Amino acid sequence: MSEELRFAVRVRPGARKDAVGGCWAGPGGPALIVSVAAPAVDGKANEAVRRVLATALKVRRKDLTVRTGERGRDKVISASSARWTADELAARVTELRDGPRGEQDHEDE
Repeated sequence: MSEELRFAVRVRPGARKDAVGGCWAGPGGPALIVSVAAPAVDGKANEAVRRVLATALKVRRKDLTVRTGERGRDKVISASSARWTADELAARVTELRDGPRGEQDHEDE
């Protein structure tokens, strides 16, 4: 099995549509925002988070695990994949959370 990456997410259940992207200044540092249409009832939002993140990160749903925050909006997710290294997954998470490199540099122009 490959290395494991752990990262923070902030879930927005009951959103109009599923989406991944943006940064939330969470209690443990910056967190990736994951919006899901599923309600926060009976684990539906957690399953939707795994599905949406799997698509965004290009991994299998079973490669993602909710480590902490099963019943809250702030979660820690672990990801491991035979296809990607932990560094490659971290780069994908960072890009989704912070935007493409250099995007912020253009705001000053």
